[in-house]
Amino acid sequence: MSCANKKQEEKTSKEPVSKKVRLMTLDPGHFHAALVQKTMYDQVDPNIYVFAPDGPEVRDFLSKIESYNSREKAPTQWNVKVSLSDDYLSEMLEKKPGNVMVVAGKNSKKIDYILAAVKAGLNVYADKPLVINPDGFKKLKEAFKIAKENKVLIYDIMTERFESTTALQKLFSTLPDVFGDLEGGTPSDPAISKESVHHFFKYVSGKPLVRPAWFFDVNEEGEGIVDVTTHLVDLVQWEAFPDQIIDSANIEMLSARRWPTILNLEQFKKVTGLETFPEYLKKDIKDGKLHVYCNGEMIYKINGKHAKVSVIWNYQAPEGTGDTHYSIMRGTKSNLIIKQGEEEKFKPTLYVEAKKTEGFGDALNKVLSTDVESEFPGTTAEKIGDNIWKIKVPEVFKIGHEAHFAQVTENYLKYLEEGKLPDWELPNMITKYYTTIEAYKKAIHN
Repeated sequence: MSCANKKQEEKTSKEPVSKKVRLMTLDPGHFHAALVQKTMYDQVDPNIYVFAPDGPEVRDFLSKIESYNSREKAPTQWNVKVSLSDDYLSEMLEKKPGNVMVVAGKNSKKIDYILAAVKAGLNVYADKPLVINPDGFKKLKEAFKIAKENKVLIYDIMTERFESTTALQKLFSTLPDVFGDLEGGTPSDPAISKESVHHFFKYVSGKPLVRPAWFFDVNEEGEGIVDVTTHLVDLVQWEAFPDQIIDSANIEMLSARRWPTILNLEQFKKVTGLETFPEYLKKDIKDGKLHVYCNGEMIYKINGKHAKVSVIWNYQAPEGTGDTHYSIMRGTKSNLIIKQGEEEKFKPTLYVEAKKTEGFGDALNKVLSTDVESEFPGTTAEKIGDNIWKIKVPEVFKIGHEAHFAQVTENYLKYLEEGKLPDWELPNMITKYYTTIEAYKKAIHN
């Protein structure tokens, strides 16, 4: 009986460890891989496994993890186990020390990593975009099918859902007394528009970001119209049709275009640390300058509503600024507008623009004290014009892009525990990538 009790105690003590999520980071080529581990999680084993080719990208990843472990405030306690080899994917699949593959790096390789992982019975937690071309989209649909058969989850990291003004824009759009209904819009005046401006040179975790040279190769990173737009297309679906399954048959791509950002050699040196353009970028060099097709715009119909998504990349943001976001949702009673310009001190700010002012202020104050207060307590509205109110969000909700990775990860961990995603999430992921790939196909043929 004593032996039996001892065996039972041993089994019980091991169960919590076996049930923990064990992360394996594969070929980390983008700083987002490290941001997933800027925070510790109760559900995640502190031992993390890295499988990658040796080189500056994995060393940068390990350096970031070490900086999180050694920081003074709330240091992490990751125990990193590193396997460096040219056959890193096969080694990960053979050893399988974890049950979740984290991948953020070359977008050209990502879908093959995902497909191999789900075939091996591994869950996938991946930076966007999962695919950058039509062939990749075919593989993605196959990966989702295999993941379902093997009872594992594929999830892409949609951080922008957690930005406070975006979440408030969505919340207000669900309140008919203030917003009314989403208008149908037109191609020139869409019902919902989103524009994102990014910069090649910027600071991450307080240090200048060094980008790998392949980041500027659209064959590896993907064109802008299939990369950053993933977030924006996701937000269109998530805000305009919350908790609804959106079929790709209800997407109609009306127009799409792409254009380059042009970098000289000095700019390229500053952001990559390299003295010359690599041979594989020569195809994109004209008159000694690098042409990167990272900008794109699409106008499409989704469930009968007109939407517009655009992404712009500049070399460097003006001093004191950073990446910016503009968005508008047009309702029958008001427009919900996010701006992030000089007037807003380059901080995202939500405005409510009433179409009829009579009684609108009372309706706005009522939802602020009820629906909004329950989700974003302390949020107020300041009237700044005859029909415009600025929404003032408490600082506690303005946590920044890097901190959103922990919020998305907590969501993913909850889904892993439940063994499933929300009913709408998977079909809408397929529709999201269907949309970006349709835009890509139309843009490159223009």
